Amino acid sequence: MPFKLTLLLQTTVKRIVFVGLLLTVCFCGTAQTKIAKETQEQREARLKWWNDATFGLFIHWGAYAVPAGEYKGVPLKKGEVGEWIMHQAKVPTSEYEAWVRQFNPVKFNAKEWVRVAKDAGVKYIVITSKHHDGFCLWDSKVTNYDIMDFTPFKRDILRELTNECKAQGIRMCFYYSIMDWHQPDAESKEYPYQNTPSPQWANYRETYLKPQLTELIKNYDPGVLWFDGEWIPEWTEPQGKDLYYFLRGLKPNLIINNRVGKGRKGMNGMNTYEDAAGDFGTPEQEILEGTTNSAWESCMTMNDTWGFRKDDHNWKSAGTLIHNLVDIAAKGGNYLLNIGPTAQGLIPQPSVERLAEMGKWLRINGEAIYATNSIKNYKESSNIKFTESKNGQFVYAIATKLEGKTLTINSIKSKPNAKVFMLGIKQPVVEPSATPTALPR
Repeated sequence: MPFKLTLLLQTTVKRIVFVGLLLTVCFCGTAQTKIAKETQEQREARLKWWNDATFGLFIHWGAYAVPAGEYKGVPLKKGEVGEWIMHQAKVPTSEYEAWVRQFNPVKFNAKEWVRVAKDAGVKYIVITSKHHDGFCLWDSKVTNYDIMDFTPFKRDILRELTNECKAQGIRMCFYYSIMDWHQPDAESKEYPYQNTPSPQWANYRETYLKPQLTELIKNYDPGVLWFDGEWIPEWTEPQGKDLYYFLRGLKPNLIINNRVGKGRKGMNGMNTYEDAAGDFGTPEQEILEGTTNSAWESCMTMNDTWGFRKDDHNWKSAGTLIHNLVDIAAKGGNYLLNIGPTAQGLIPQPSVERLAEMGKWLRINGEAIYATNSIKNYKESSNIKFTESKNGQFVYAIATKLEGKTLTINSIKSKPNAKVFMLGIKQPVVEPSATPTALPR
């Protein structure tokens, strides 16, 4: 890992020079009807914990971990992801169900999973309660196509994780796919798996989808519901708005992503029109180019796939992941970083190692990431980004690369008699000065 430095400034210096490779610097300076009428202040209060959290862990896990990206001895093509194997390899429903019957993650340990997340500095977890394949990771009373009734494991994964998250102070949240390849009435003309003569989408929505989501809210109390699969033509924006208000009626302080409706613009993830359903945008595998007044969360993988593929070893470095987190925080977003556990219930070791490195960095520099605001001039260059404390007292400068022996910051002005601090060190490393000051290595 590169050298880390975090400094606080308490005054105005037009120019300050620092030394290091990864620097973090701070400057001290200046019911449905009711839900529909939510004020901006009420909305900000509802989203406050999520905005302050900044860093979340995405978990794609299900029966697709059994084939691990391979069907009949043939691996998926490059770029294809593990959780889409049913569609990408054209696996018949009966054969996919056989994988579900084999799903027996005996090495799953909720306490260990949450510990890994907490040690990484993660503040909330989003796990796939039901992906596009329709298989459910909780004890659903709406179907028997779930972990308790259809597998030999017979343990409620969501219950164990929810209990452990509560014990360790992490917010539990759920991904849920609107699209469902297993339910005949949910069959889309884009994904004709069941060969249903006339799918009754409204029946699926009212007697399957809504009752399942009601179970998740009433029994597990998630902080966020994270939808996906909304792009199929059978789903519409009016249905999205109806579902949004239905769920907020069950839990008024629930946070819901914009994939509940049809507003998002492709992988960019931000809404294409005003008044779209949902609370935040969802850029996928990319980071916004600049700041925005809208709430957003960038979901990204550590390697090339979401669900586990045994042949995917293209891991991003811990440094890259930290740089992504810094870039996203500086632009006012959240970072939802994914892991894809194995069919045995283990988090891949490369993921564990990278999360541990992020945690080490955040234990010193987290003050510059969590509960911060983006500022108009959020960067001085591609290698220097800024965040600001909620009370406006501190501006943090984070340098992800140093060329030469010194780092000069010109774009931040503070009050007279400023001091410079390094996060993790109590005493100022630079006293007030009218001239640039260099810090020793």
